[in-house]
Amino acid sequence: MAITKQDGLTFERVPLPDNDAYQALQLEVSLIPTTLSGVPDLPKKTVTLLPIKKGTPPILSPTDSAISMGEDSNGDSIDFTPHTTKEFEIDTKVHPPAFVQPHPPYNVYSARIFSARELTRPGAEKRTYHLDLDVTNYPEELGVDFKVGGAIGVMAPNEPSAIEDLMDLLLIPKHIRDRPILLETTGGRWPTVWGDEKPRELVTTRRDLLTWCSDIQSYPPTKPLLRLLAEYATEPSERKLLLYLCSAEGQGTFCDFRTGPHITLNQLLHAFPSSKPPLDHLLSHLQQLMPRFYSLSNDPHESCVPSASCSRVIEIAVTVHETPNWRGGPRTGVGSGFFERQAKRFIEAKAKGEKIDLHIPMFKGLMANPLAREFVSDGPMLLIGAGVGVAPFRGFVQRRLRNANCANKVWVLQGVRDSLLDELYSGEWGVHESEVKKVVQSRKHDGKQKGKYVQDEVRLQKDLVWFIINSVDGRVFVCGSSKGMGEGVEEALVDVAMEMGNLGYDEAKNFWALKKEAGQYIAETW
Repeated sequence: MAITKQDGLTFERVPLPDNDAYQALQLEVSLIPTTLSGVPDLPKKTVTLLPIKKGTPPILSPTDSAISMGEDSNGDSIDFTPHTTKEFEIDTKVHPPAFVQPHPPYNVYSARIFSARELTRPGAEKRTYHLDLDVTNYPEELGVDFKVGGAIGVMAPNEPSAIEDLMDLLLIPKHIRDRPILLETTGGRWPTVWGDEKPRELVTTRRDLLTWCSDIQSYPPTKPLLRLLAEYATEPSERKLLLYLCSAEGQGTFCDFRTGPHITLNQLLHAFPSSKPPLDHLLSHLQQLMPRFYSLSNDPHESCVPSASCSRVIEIAVTVHETPNWRGGPRTGVGSGFFERQAKRFIEAKAKGEKIDLHIPMFKGLMANPLAREFVSDGPMLLIGAGVGVAPFRGFVQRRLRNANCANKVWVLQGVRDSLLDELYSGEWGVHESEVKKVVQSRKHDGKQKGKYVQDEVRLQKDLVWFIINSVDGRVFVCGSSKGMGEGVEEALVDVAMEMGNLGYDEAKNFWALKKEAGQYIAETW
């Protein structure tokens, strides 16, 4: 039914989808203009999926096949893998296809989980897991090794149940989900992560592309994606609503849509159930599934495990990231959810006395990041972290405590919510732990003791902070969430400079900016 308003424009009341997924979007839509302007054209299809004829051998480039080629035959290459040529089978249920190369020209390495445990206790606000990964046979890379403060990259897959649900929504027959197909792209890096920007032809499966190559939950919906869903919506009211979200008239609602509850591709398709876009056109407008990075929580040069014939082990800590799910309850992040699933499987198998072979697809990621680059083996050092942000500092302390003369030159301020529930690595920092580490608890256990934050302790330790930052080779490191902790610590450091250095606010801000440029103040926040 059309409604004409005083300005002469006509509007219509469109029936809204009656399902939980749509209601969870919390869109405020009443009347929609009969005529919409600014609706974008249907986005181009850059991906094509073709069947492979029986008896036709697929043509694969070395990069796109499951073949490790050893040294690169290209004379212009600045790097190569110095190990022998060999062929191997890849089980893409647990490891990405060989064409997924976040660290070219190297393939993703399958690191066996040596051990796993939960660091937090029941009742903690967030769950954090510790994992030991066996990298004994990690291929050599010229000039690159695991470093204190470095971070590994992990190619985490989308959750299998989410992929199964997505293929159900798209009406992809079960018997073709794992059938080999020929993928053709018109250009760009997808699905390789960091391969050359060029057209591609490679053999894969629909499940592999959705599992390892396309992010279905980390990014807000875009107008091209909504326009694509509108094109294939067979229900007129759903099509009208999707077009409205793409239009100039719907810009305000679209902005609320993107900044409101976190939306997954699956939720969108459940919310607009008549839209069944072809998979290749959909893949053309999904973001690349990118690697996640995790700081080492140990000194990788002190990682020999005698009980495992001196296997080389690196250690990481992962806090599970959760957001509300439209079905009810929380939904985990891509990377942290994958780690939790693997850790739980390991812990459960160990409790039953079963042997289990679990792996993490990883690569040497950021071994020249600020934490690794600015770590030095001498000079006083203050390490400030909260939550899992304190994990990389454990490796710093391990390295420092190897030298007895450095025991009084490193200090750690660790912020926790509740020391009984979520203090990470308690008792695992070395023999001088009580001398080098101060735990700051934000949750109070009784009415007498007020909770403190790590930034409060920074202000209390103003003499120590000022001594370290003005010492030769003195360094202050900050690691953790930028919201709250990172911002709070930065303000506390400014307060210290104002009081101890008799500086104005702007002068104190500039003081720390200069220290950052000099590599004495290093903040790694997210």
